[in-house]
Amino acid sequence: MAVNRNLDINEKINDREVRVVADNGEQLGIMSSREARAIADEKGLDLVKISPNNNPPVCKIMDYSKYCYDLAKKEKDNRRNQKLSEIKEVWLSMTIDTHDLETKAKQGYKFLAAGDKVRTSIRMKGRQQAHPEFGFQVMEKFFELVREVGSKDEKGIYREGRNIVMTLLPLKKKV
Repeated sequence: MAVNRNLDINEKINDREVRVVADNGEQLGIMSSREARAIADEKGLDLVKISPNNNPPVCKIMDYSKYCYDLAKKEKDNRRNQKLSEIKEVWLSMTIDTHDLETKAKQGYKFLAAGDKVRTSIRMKGRQQAHPEFGFQVMEKFFELVREVGSKDEKGIYREGRNIVMTLLPLKKKV
């Protein structure tokens, strides 16, 4: 169990006065750490310093092992529910035909609808480098086909060496 909280518990708390909170959330007031430990021992629980920077520090009477277990379980659930978006790549060409562009756009549409980013690229070959505006037009047509589910990032369409690149971000779903 890897809980990354370094909390002082029981005998490690040696402050003269502490503010004590019971396990049910009730404020027990300010008392010496020895008295607070005695109350925790009486209930069969631990005294845990949850806020060491306050004056006086705040301690809570709780079952520390259960607290650590719940915290680890919550972290595990958060990691499981976290969606990592991938960057999918779609390659186009400057001389792409309409139907082929629609097919590529359909694939990009699926990626964006699934919540992934899409990086669209055109590699210019030979004389195509003299007329990059045709590549920009192809990118604009591609974007028009996927506009419902995606938006351009802040860079928009830009030239990167021999490539023309556009990154599309998925639109947030309305809940």
